[in-house]
Amino acid sequence: MEKQLFIASRLREVLLNGYWIANTNYQEQLADISWEQAILKINNLNTIAALTYHINYYLKGLLAAFETGKLEINDKYSFDLPEIVNKNDWDKLRSDFFINAALFADKVEQLNAEIFDKPFFDEKYGSYLRNIEGVVEHSYYHLGQIVLIKKIITQ
Repeated sequence: MEKQLFIASRLREVLLNGYWIANTNYQEQLADISWEQAILKINNLNTIAALTYHINYYLKGLLAAFETGKLEINDKYSFDLPEIVNKNDWDKLRSDFFINAALFADKVEQLNAEIFDKPFFDEKYGSYLRNIEGVVEHSYYHLGQIVLIKKIITQ
């Protein structure tokens, strides 16, 4: 399997429809979370909404970078979740997340395999491969947090 197809498959697995690594995915975990549950603060943990926004921030920012050739996202803004005050706000965040997840996986699938060894916008960030694999790993990390927070909330 070509590298871009393999990585796109891994992205879809964690974000949209896979079960192999975590036996779940974001789409499944977020499907039955109400907006009230999404914003519920448990001790000093991030909320489910904040974690959803955080991953979507990177997906959206990387999609923009692929289009413009400029990487303009900044970690310090990655948790700047707009206030969620009703179901529509939460539904919009989830919808944007799933749209960006599908678009990002599609974009990775369309990349030329040779690009994976090239610098990711700037040599200081390492290669495309390292950064896109980082999206997969980062997504699993926060998916685990969402699963645990969801268990706490629904007990």
